[in-house]
Amino acid sequence: MGEHVLITGGAGFIGRHLSQNLLARGHDVRVLDCLVEQVHGTEAKPPESDGVELVVGDVRDPHVLRRALAGIDSVVHLAAEVGVGQSMYAIERYVSVNDLGTAVLLEALAKKPVRRVVVASSMSIYGEGLYRDADGKLVEDATRKQAVSLSWDPVDDLGRPLRPIPTPEWKRPSLASVYALTKYAQERMTIAVAPAYGMEAVALRLFNVYGPGQALSNPYTGVLAIFASRLANGKPPLLFEDGRQRRDFVHVKDVAEAFALALETGAAKGEVYNIGSGQDRSVVDIAEALATAMGRPSIAPEIVGKARTGDIRHCFADTAKAARELGFLARQDFTEGLARLSEWVAGQRAHDRIGEARRELEIRGLVA
Repeated sequence: MGEHVLITGGAGFIGRHLSQNLLARGHDVRVLDCLVEQVHGTEAKPPESDGVELVVGDVRDPHVLRRALAGIDSVVHLAAEVGVGQSMYAIERYVSVNDLGTAVLLEALAKKPVRRVVVASSMSIYGEGLYRDADGKLVEDATRKQAVSLSWDPVDDLGRPLRPIPTPEWKRPSLASVYALTKYAQERMTIAVAPAYGMEAVALRLFNVYGPGQALSNPYTGVLAIFASRLANGKPPLLFEDGRQRRDFVHVKDVAEAFALALETGAAKGEVYNIGSGQDRSVVDIAEALATAMGRPSIAPEIVGKARTGDIRHCFADTAKAARELGFLARQDFTEGLARLSEWVAGQRAHDRIGEARRELEIRGLVA
């Protein structure tokens, strides 16, 4: 028996894929989205519905929320400002949309509870991922000392290199950016408030999501979309530090499946899950593979050799808990995923705004 599901921020990248997944499962889907220009462009207009009901409005508006929540059984909360770098200067905006928006939503739900709320959290809450030192001990609070080291990688107190390993959900948060702070607040607020009103809550900590439909002209979106925009304009991807930082890239179709499972799996209530591929790749390898997939292998990435405030070195997902309790496994092949992304990009018009975004950071002293 299908439910009536509300997706906040549902006209965006992940929301569109999730809508189609839920419709295929027999659910009815309503989307609440304010169609913000940075994500949807200057000519923002409602997306083609494909069976999805769209309510245009801000998640911080209680009157709009009341209308959006009418007849709803469960909620997926995706509405958020996204971007580590931008969050370090657009502080009020990020805190308002992400945390006040979540507070207004939860207050509305307190008056009209639903069965379950699934909130999108982020791998950014971990800061640096989990490491192991030369003696085999786990290190949760790795720090970097670029000023006194020839390496960008964290080291222990004796100057010995630390080895990055998959990061599990039990690792203590290390909130290195305003974005990370707001995502952690969204997650904790939802898990604290929902049960008090008889609702179930689940949080998904998303790693680097990629795939067709990402906002190519948004310089603060996912790294693969940023690289694709640069390559589509005949420019090299810009890689901070030395490009050897390692990340976990997970396809948006897998992420949509994870949200659907989080809505439906009884044992998930009250839990937090990493959603990634379980595979780590260096950023420079990603940039080169995307250039090849887009037919531009001669455009080599440009190594910036600088770090942005709030950036971390290595973080990739331990997905064992999601596999065990949600039945989630990332199934999309990465090479095929890049090929499909490249085909989609070829039909889009991408405005490369990474230069102006970098200047914004430099003006504020957020690149060193």
